[in-house]
Amino acid sequence: MPTPAEIKKALFQAGFEVYRTRGDAVHVAERVRENLLMDSGIVVGAEPLRVGFVVRAQRNDFPGAADEQLFERARGLAEPAVARGYTEGESALRDVRDPGDGERTLDTWCEVQFEKPVASLELAVSEVGFALSLEKTALPR
Repeated sequence: MPTPAEIKKALFQAGFEVYRTRGDAVHVAERVRENLLMDSGIVVGAEPLRVGFVVRAQRNDFPGAADEQLFERARGLAEPAVARGYTEGESALRDVRDPGDGERTLDTWCEVQFEKPVASLELAVSEVGFALSLEKTALPR
């Protein structure tokens, strides 16, 4: 199995940006919207070698929707990945707090994590490209 340092090197060589490394997991950077904010919803884990990503539906985008409806909207984004062998891991509610007032909640995100084991570092890099192509946030229609 490759080390996190080897994973980072392979990702850099393939033209991807690394957001951070935590333990055996290398988080891939994504540019969000036109203001170039960085986010990381894609991860390559070293032991075992795997690629994962997170999809979400934000409560502010769907006022009045129940949590389960929001989770289903998020899961719908991952349908192409499920067809490719990804499986659902955990799902969770995440409160987004006001940075100026930690007591105030700005939004709640219903997040679902998906993951796929891969046999080689080359396959991991390929799957990162696929994961980057997916829409990760459900949008109102």
